Amino acid sequence: MIGMNAVLGVAVVSLGMVLTPGPNMMYLVSRSITQGRRAGAISLAGVAVGFVVYLTAANLGLSMVFLAVPQLYLAVKLAGAGYLAWLAWKALKPGGTSAFTHQELAPDSPWRLFSMGALTNLLNPKVAIMYISLIPQFIDPTAGHALAQGFVLGGVQISISLGVNLAIVMAAGTIAVFLARRPSWLRVQRYVMGTVLGALAVKLATDRAPAAAA
Repeated sequence: MIGMNAVLGVAVVSLGMVLTPGPNMMYLVSRSITQGRRAGAISLAGVAVGFVVYLTAANLGLSMVFLAVPQLYLAVKLAGAGYLAWLAWKALKPGGTSAFTHQELAPDSPWRLFSMGALTNLLNPKVAIMYISLIPQFIDPTAGHALAQGFVLGGVQISISLGVNLAIVMAAGTIAVFLARRPSWLRVQRYVMGTVLGALAVKLATDRAPAAAA
């Protein structure tokens, strides 16, 4: 049985990453602001498909490798921590741009919205690194089948990501107007998320590997 610590760990990392502006958020927000909430929701459905594709590929190909090759486990662990540290720097450095800046875009068909949402996610390196180097660190060989754990923990990540992004899609227009009038709030958001991601990077880099991978 998967422990609550693993679920909470994945949840915290997932929340920190989904709240950090990236390609997915930029695309969803831009479509929601310029074409409406329905367009944003259709795009989000495409993003969900991208998550499932990455999760399936990562679990089927890597779930046992990490347990069998400790050196590889350590390498991807450090890569994941390094990527979180890079995200923290991106959030904290001066001159960052907001995902809620209004842009003029031509309307897209529902199919194009869906396909572009999927493509944007599949081409997002943050998603690939998350599944390959972050989620496997929370798999406990003593808690049951590693493959099943990977899918469950990935489901936690997908649920959080879709829930947060759906809320952003629904409120994108209101948020854009609010933040346009209060630029200091953008700085606060960047500093808070950068600090959280930096702390997570340190924790992941210093955590010990599971018993079967040590």
